Amino acid sequence: MRTLILTFISILFIGSVFAQTKDAATGKTAPETVVIKHRLTDSVVERFNVLKSNKGIRQGLYQALYQKNYALASGYYENDKKTGVWHFFDNRGHLVQNFDYRTNQVTYEAPEDTTSNLHYIVDVQLNDTARVTKPIKIGGRFFGYLPYLNLFKLPPDLMNLNPNVSFGMIELLVSPLGRLASFKVHVYSGNYEKAFNMSIDVPDPADKIFIPATVNDEPVACRIVMKCAFRNDGGLEFY
Repeated sequence: MRTLILTFISILFIGSVFAQTKDAATGKTAPETVVIKHRLTDSVVERFNVLKSNKGIRQGLYQALYQKNYALASGYYENDKKTGVWHFFDNRGHLVQNFDYRTNQVTYEAPEDTTSNLHYIVDVQLNDTARVTKPIKIGGRFFGYLPYLNLFKLPPDLMNLNPNVSFGMIELLVSPLGRLASFKVHVYSGNYEKAFNMSIDVPDPADKIFIPATVNDEPVACRIVMKCAFRNDGGLEFY
């Protein structure tokens, strides 16, 4: 399945590099585009098309690839806006989410098990009969959280931490309205612990928006915590 998905994406990418193509919906000649590549992290590269006449406008296929092998995200832009159904995967190539930008709805969210790197803590008392749903980040449980990892680096005085006993923990508080209310990074190394309060004014406003958690169909505040490893440059990456 993963091979078929990647093959399909590759075919789409090859088709996108031609200067003039026909729009399937309108039959009109599509605008001329060029391909841009950008490294999101040490292991993730994004490729997307922009208008040749205005390289600030994305148009056509978007891909994010993990270690050049696995698709993390694929979808289309139209006049710099995401359109249609986008597909999001984890770092092993498993589909974790489909999101339809035409209807603004999650059409598929893969179930999580005990091996998930993300954990959720609701700010209410639960009983055995409570019906609980987790908060959801558009982009899935890997690609959707990359922006938060990219916003933190160890300060110079902590760069000598022993990597064998050190790790980071991102903590996000999502309000009942589905807004990012708090963003912290905890650094642990043996008996050492320090918390860094991060600004919630993240570069992309979309990264402040979630589908909120619910308890018995009522939206509630929820903390999302995820364990991360430190890269050699002091940045964070998923375990």
